[in-house]
Amino acid sequence: MNLIVWLIAGGVIGWIASLLMRTDGEQGVILNVLVGIVGAAIGGWLISPMVGIPSINQGSLSLGALAVSLLGAVVLLAIVNLIRRGTTR
Repeated sequence: MNLIVWLIAGGVIGWIASLLMRTDGEQGVILNVLVGIVGAAIGGWLISPMVGIPSINQGSLSLGALAVSLLGAVVLLAIVNLIRRGTTR
């Protein structure tokens, strides 16, 4: 059951991040899930130590964990856009 919640939360986070970064038309459902999960890992590695809130990858499903994961996903998409296009958008 935890895996299903993790995949759904990752998909929603990836979708919202792609809407914020205006890359939604380029991504499908699977890529949104991957962006959400990898973004949560980045958020857990970079942002969590600064604010003291775990990401969804660290077994927490709270509003703070979703926010940290979303920030990580936005950072991931900004890095990908920077590499692909030369601009973060």
